[in-house]
Amino acid sequence: MKNYLGEFEELVLLTVGVLGVDAYGVAIKQEMEVRTRKKPSIGALHTTLNRLEQKGFVKSWEGGATAARGGRRKRFYNLTATGKSVLQEAHTLRAQFLNDIPNLSIDNG
Repeated sequence: MKNYLGEFEELVLLTVGVLGVDAYGVAIKQEMEVRTRKKPSIGALHTTLNRLEQKGFVKSWEGGATAARGGRRKRFYNLTATGKSVLQEAHTLRAQFLNDIPNLSIDNG
């Protein structure tokens, strides 16, 4: 793989992709909790999102300030073309490994 992607980074990227235009810190954290049954800290999540943006895998922008948030803005994220590509590479690599494990039957549903 050309771009290294850690497990937590991959989960964050996948979640950003799933949420689409609604991907912001708290929503990403909640979706990850539902899907993984784990509770990532908001600090670890924001650190990872910053790292993914530095790597060029996501881009971010600030939404409008809202009274419900005390005038604070949400920072939204979405996948870049590079982010989508690195997820595809990770998926392909995993699939190759899984296909090469003898006597492993994977039922997708």
